[in-house]
Amino acid sequence: MNLVRSFIEFNCRWSNKFDSLAIPEKFRKDGNDDFRRSFARLFLKPGMKIVDVGGGKQPYIDRETKKRLGLTVTGLDIDAGELSKAPKGLYDETICADITSFSGDATADLVICQALLEHVKDVSAAFESIASILKKDGTAIIFVPSRNAVFARLNLLLPERLKRSLMFFIFPHMRTGHGFPSYYDHCTPADFRKIAAARGLRLVDSRLYYQSSYFSFLFPVYVLWRLWVILFWLAKRDQAAETFSMAFVKTHHCDPGISEGRKREVTDDAMAP
Repeated sequence: MNLVRSFIEFNCRWSNKFDSLAIPEKFRKDGNDDFRRSFARLFLKPGMKIVDVGGGKQPYIDRETKKRLGLTVTGLDIDAGELSKAPKGLYDETICADITSFSGDATADLVICQALLEHVKDVSAAFESIASILKKDGTAIIFVPSRNAVFARLNLLLPERLKRSLMFFIFPHMRTGHGFPSYYDHCTPADFRKIAAARGLRLVDSRLYYQSSYFSFLFPVYVLWRLWVILFWLAKRDQAAETFSMAFVKTHHCDPGISEGRKREVTDDAMAP
């Protein structure tokens, strides 16, 4: 076992070295880290009422930030057990609900949704709920892996038990907060823009990322994956993103009946070739 771990760590080091020497900085930024440390912070303002969708036991807002800005934070998650494990005092209120069927009261200043929407079967319905949570001119900030990423395609193809076993063996640290079933329904930049617009949500900012560590455990595979990402980017630009962050402002209330009709019009036209 120690030999296998050493082999994996050796390949990870070479993969990181390859990135630093041969890959442009544009393709090296970690999306999840950038969302937490930079992107999301742009939208935090004093006194905000925030709904953290899918934060569970790991809410985005930490104790210091909440106190300093005087924030009110509601945790909304499908798993009551996850919500109960959150550090005491970080949530002022918790709601156990499915984001694809929840109806909000249109009072939130900010919705934070990090690495959740890839796990829901109906992203259009989730956007409907997010829009219902926000007040007019409220903002939703979302981070999500793209279904066009190679790791996402493999995730969809491999049996759930097999992919969980492989991931946790190769990357033991991912046992915490990873391993939930993924569907990647309409999880592409193009589809998010369409779905959000149909629900009265206007895109105001976005960042695209082309980095992931899933193939770093085997250096030759990592190099091939890197080549694919760059070639894909040359052909499809933003649709080649591995992950992406987006911020939407609610401009108006969208009638549910109209939204349902628009929902059926959205097609997954941004699939990888």
